[in-house]
Amino acid sequence: MKFNNPVIKGFYPDPSVCKVNDTYYMVCSSFQFFPGVPIFESKDLINWAQIGHCLTRKSQIELETVGSSGGVFAPTIRHNNGRFYMTTTNDTLRQNFYVWTDDIYGEWSEPVFVDQGGIDPDLYFEDGRTFFMSNGVDDFGKGGIVQCEIEIETGRKLSPSRSIWAGTGGRYLESPHMYKINGLYYLMAAEGGTEYGHMITYARSESLTGPFEPYAHNPVLTNRNLGGYELQGVGHGDLVQDGAGNWWIFHLGFRQIGRWLTFHHLGREVFLAPVTFGEDGWFTAGHDGTTLISIETDRIPETVVQREKKQYTFGNTDWNLDWARLRHPVEGNYRLDADKVTLQGTLVTLDAPATPTFIGLRQRDFDAVISCDVSLDWSNKEGEAGLTIYMDENHHYDLALRKTAAGYQVIERLNIGDIKSVEREIALSDDAHEATLVIKSEHERYSFFLRSGSEDILLGSAQTRYLSSEVAGGFTGVLIGLYAVGEDASAEFTNFNCEYL
Repeated sequence: MKFNNPVIKGFYPDPSVCKVNDTYYMVCSSFQFFPGVPIFESKDLINWAQIGHCLTRKSQIELETVGSSGGVFAPTIRHNNGRFYMTTTNDTLRQNFYVWTDDIYGEWSEPVFVDQGGIDPDLYFEDGRTFFMSNGVDDFGKGGIVQCEIEIETGRKLSPSRSIWAGTGGRYLESPHMYKINGLYYLMAAEGGTEYGHMITYARSESLTGPFEPYAHNPVLTNRNLGGYELQGVGHGDLVQDGAGNWWIFHLGFRQIGRWLTFHHLGREVFLAPVTFGEDGWFTAGHDGTTLISIETDRIPETVVQREKKQYTFGNTDWNLDWARLRHPVEGNYRLDADKVTLQGTLVTLDAPATPTFIGLRQRDFDAVISCDVSLDWSNKEGEAGLTIYMDENHHYDLALRKTAAGYQVIERLNIGDIKSVEREIALSDDAHEATLVIKSEHERYSFFLRSGSEDILLGSAQTRYLSSEVAGGFTGVLIGLYAVGEDASAEFTNFNCEYL
């Protein structure tokens, strides 16, 4: 069959996967967004459905002081003796921890902390023992992939943390994962930074603690030399074996906006590539060591059909699964109904590294039309509510219905670093306190409209590149958000529709 990458679109970076019976489970990073660490499941490796989050309570993760692209870094999911474990890092607080559950569809435990530094932690289970790995500096001052044995019930260290592999010399060694395959220990990692030089490398050993011999042809997977190819930034992978014995690697990557336009704003997404072990026990990955957008394979039955959702509405999305909020939201500011949303504004704006009244969907593809009806009736109050294309507090484009002392108006505002500019205002009649807002998204540009009857009135447009990671920095991607700003003032959103073209 033929499948297309990414298999999960939009800002879902750092995938980790495990298989239990006939089902695959995946987790991804969530950074400053809440709930934390989305969980997906699949029966066929290609079609994934979100089933929950690992971090759903404030007691599990501190996000109040987290800046953009801080907070919850790369998670790992593993299954042992009937129990699921997810280990991750609160990078802002420099804390590695794990949570567990016996019911993948239910709640997860309170965090269990491990006194080992670094990020991108991994758990490896063998013969009743548990080993914890991360990238960082060990107890003796040596950097690399650091390993210790822990007591799984408490997180207490049972051995010193020791560096067991320093990688192949690429910068930003990260994402360690350990596997035992055919009697050998394979240690896989990422190097080069989660940018255009990203790559996956690995080494193997006869011992869990090394020494590790690197694969002679590292990197085993990278798109760093595919100039002009849509898919870039390939790295940070996790291996899984399917029911037929085939091996696969799930990894992150990103799609740049044009062949020669090296900008990406949708975030790092989930990609899949085949892995093949040779007779010598070393493995290769992808197509000549690269991942392609379209892959032909006989490893997946022809009966498997890749499905893709093209339309997102209030009615066909789940508030608890598909939508995300910032840091620790004030629950009383949100009334989430089946066909509408009522948001209670505060004085916190989208420009603050704090907790505005905001709820958003990850943007999953370049070309889309987004529309929503927004209603205000604030009498003497001032403020605004509307749609935002949100990367972070310094990089977002807003299309809003605003109430001032002069009356109601629709505005287009661009926020690019230190430049914050209302590009156009359209005044509404004195009794008009509602508007239909429309955003048309393309690879290189967003365009902003006020719908009046059958006519869409253009307010302006802005380039997508200024919301890209190359401009904004950080590790997240664009969300399509609904927001409200204004003290004790509410806004109602109805008829939301996001349709990918």
